[in-house]
Amino acid sequence: MGQSHPPFRSTRSRRRLGGIRRWVTAAAGALALTGGLTAASPPASAAGLTQVTGFGTNPGNLAMYAYAPEALPADAPLVIALHGCTQSASDYYAHSGWPKFADTYGFALVFPQTSSANNANSCFNWFEPGDSARGQGEALSIKQMVDKAVSLYGSDTRRVHITGLSAGGAMTANMLAAYPDVFAGGAIASGLPARCANSVAAAYTCMYSPPDRSPAQWGDLVRSAAPAGTTSWPRVAIWQGTADTTVKPANAAELRDQWTNVWGINQTPSRTESLGAGTTRSAYDDASGRPAVEVYSVSGMGHGLAVDPGNGPEQCGSTGTYYLDTVCSSYHTARFWGLDDGSTGSLPAPTGLTVTGTTDTTVSLSWKAVDGAASYVVHRDGRKVGTTTSTSYTDTGLATGATYTYTAAAVDTVGAAGVVSSPATATTTGFTPTCHTAGNYDHTVAGRAYQSGGHTYAKGSGQAMGLWNTFTTRTLKQTAPAYYVVADSGCPA
Repeated sequence: MGQSHPPFRSTRSRRRLGGIRRWVTAAAGALALTGGLTAASPPASAAGLTQVTGFGTNPGNLAMYAYAPEALPADAPLVIALHGCTQSASDYYAHSGWPKFADTYGFALVFPQTSSANNANSCFNWFEPGDSARGQGEALSIKQMVDKAVSLYGSDTRRVHITGLSAGGAMTANMLAAYPDVFAGGAIASGLPARCANSVAAAYTCMYSPPDRSPAQWGDLVRSAAPAGTTSWPRVAIWQGTADTTVKPANAAELRDQWTNVWGINQTPSRTESLGAGTTRSAYDDASGRPAVEVYSVSGMGHGLAVDPGNGPEQCGSTGTYYLDTVCSSYHTARFWGLDDGSTGSLPAPTGLTVTGTTDTTVSLSWKAVDGAASYVVHRDGRKVGTTTSTSYTDTGLATGATYTYTAAAVDTVGAAGVVSSPATATTTGFTPTCHTAGNYDHTVAGRAYQSGGHTYAKGSGQAMGLWNTFTTRTLKQTAPAYYVVADSGCPA
């Protein structure tokens, strides 16, 4: 799976390759095969990336590569990053942008690597139950890498995260399901729902036409994979290009349904915002007002990882095959996980964070002073939006009728931020109606509609829109947050 190459397992599937190869030949146009079954990726050799051996019994026959910034403090976070098909640890290290934020925020990185000995296209075997279930195969090898890294770097076991692209993204979803007690968060880029497939044939179905399961059915697949009695779940970011023809965008909607159900929250976003570069972020909050699931939809992006080459603080990575110049996904993912707040400051959290006023486009805040604070940093929805030396702040340029969650932290004289405050939620006044004309499939992917039984319905109003496909075009008018009505006859904003 992933990247334009099928997910064939060489060690288990060669006996059936004759028939499958004939099927692939017939489907070559749909699969966009460019090189057939390729050789193993080259070993990781990028400067700063080190191979680690002796990390356990390694039943999945994987290799472990790691990167840690100099002077990494104890109890720093740990991020596991899984490459896609035909890629390697060094390839992902060089292009993904993760090393930049390991240096900036202070955390260790582990890059597991598979090879053609496991899979002819060097894909992680996300569709093989013996490699993706808890305590088995490749999944257990990755867990053993986590244990090794915690021992090597003194990582905080409460802040271990995992991310991956394509086949690595699908494997990430399965790891989050199998090991919710290990991972605090995950990010699935161009991937698939956990436990979507348990065979090669099912893998293709998931990639091109994912099963239309209910949120509860998807959630049950996660709950059945996790240890019995699990009540604490990872926070999950989902990245998907709307022009992806290898892993269809419908997978992002099914992933959203799966993980919001696991969290016990509904499938209507708490807020939606534009990040630029055609990227829309939809946040789904838990009971405390903190995002538990986020969906990042990148308009016009094909199959790959979103990167944004450059030296700006929100830029990262470099372009290449399946590394696409849009927005820096690693930056936004790291902030979603709260890795930017992992500083070593000792100041306590500000108390009394209060919303003192709102307008159509602004939110004003205040809080009580913290002894020893040189300044304060303010975050909106987990992202830094400003710094002030006073105990008040006004956030500007906001969307009308939108809800935001704020926190604040005191910064000491050496620039280290302390503990983050309890959140405060604010909703701007007013609402600006917007109109959207698109196919029913695209309306669903964008979160303006939902599908049931092969038909599409407007979110909020529930109005019928016809078949769930790319050929039925309708116009929707958003008249309130998360509320749309059919407006084919005319839609003045």
